[in-house]
Amino acid sequence: MPFIEPAKIIPYFELRPDSQVADFGAGTGAYSLAMSRVVLPNGKVYAIEVQKDLLITLKNQIQSSHIGNIDLLWGDVENLGGTKVGDQSVDFVLISNLLFQTKAGYQVALEAKRVLRPGGRVGIIDWTESFGGIGPTSDMIVPESEARKIFEGAGFVYDKSFPAGDHHYGLILKKQ
Repeated sequence: MPFIEPAKIIPYFELRPDSQVADFGAGTGAYSLAMSRVVLPNGKVYAIEVQKDLLITLKNQIQSSHIGNIDLLWGDVENLGGTKVGDQSVDFVLISNLLFQTKAGYQVALEAKRVLRPGGRVGIIDWTESFGGIGPTSDMIVPESEARKIFEGAGFVYDKSFPAGDHHYGLILKKQ
């Protein structure tokens, strides 16, 4: 698997047709779009992004694809309450290619914990290395062990690791 392929990774999330999902740092929406199909007919995806131009791009994709179960939220995942998602309202939170971009990993973990229902799960996908000028520089990488430590420190319990591509790792942790 050369780079991240959402359709191959999403089965590891174990989403159901009624799952409520939050995509922290949704970007251009590759995961939001793919997860929206999996959670049909009764599920919903909250695509949360701080960069308004990326939300506009995703909005256009949603409209042209006639997708009705993605809510776009302009929000900051680094602040408690910053996602604008209700307390204990989602079953799964995805945090993909985000940890390397923030110094506030613990705050991101706390926001994920706030929005997850008891027993809810968080999926973390991030870079394992700098690769040919693509992705983060080596000093920005948050290793899998560090990501796990951050989320366990916020009260999550390790569930499993999964393959996320040649240059990424994948983790699932559960809210206690």
